[in-house]
Amino acid sequence: MLQVNAIDLHYGAAQALRGITMQAEPGKVTCVLGRNGVGKTSLLDALMGQHAVSKGNILWEGADITALRPADRARRGIAYVPQGREIFPLLTVEENLETGFAPLKRAERAIPNDVYTLFPVLKSMLRRRGGDLSGGQQQQLAIARALVAEPDVLLLDEPSLGLAPTVVDIVFGALAAIRDQGFAVLLVEQRAQRTVALANRSHVLANGELRVTLGPEQAGDIDTLVAAYLS
Repeated sequence: MLQVNAIDLHYGAAQALRGITMQAEPGKVTCVLGRNGVGKTSLLDALMGQHAVSKGNILWEGADITALRPADRARRGIAYVPQGREIFPLLTVEENLETGFAPLKRAERAIPNDVYTLFPVLKSMLRRRGGDLSGGQQQQLAIARALVAEPDVLLLDEPSLGLAPTVVDIVFGALAAIRDQGFAVLLVEQRAQRTVALANRSHVLANGELRVTLGPEQAGDIDTLVAAYLS
């Protein structure tokens, strides 16, 4: 379990996160909702170790990882799918997937078949360059690359951003399958109703603070609740 205990995060004098406490559990999807600029990406940066927290701590499987570098967190089983995908455009799809081997020991480096089960389009495109893929295919590739590292928890930054509805269906269906395989999934999103319906727990973030927590049964009221808490 990934546990976040009362963390603050600053960029110089500006405070981006204020007393964030939450957790991501195996076999569950945890979502953080909010508008642009409220601290969602800052939260993922803190969890992945890309920006140091100024207060509080982060635990992974009971161990304090607050001071660990991103590479060390990856070796512990934490994977990150950034906003914008950040695939390598000049590498082939297969080579992009193989970059996910970095946290693994050499004997463990193999692309799991589950990757192609979740995203079958990738298997037919292994020799194509990443930059030649559509935005939806690149998003599938970015998630698949993270799964190649065989993580226990998957962090995703707005995976549905800019995608056509049919591709959003593929991505959210894959996230549900990943959850059902026992992964802990934590994603930040703006696609509120669809995300709350998928998640076991959703948090609304505003001005760097968690304002409200929602369950999947509240998906029908999410727009009203978000408007009330972010107005």
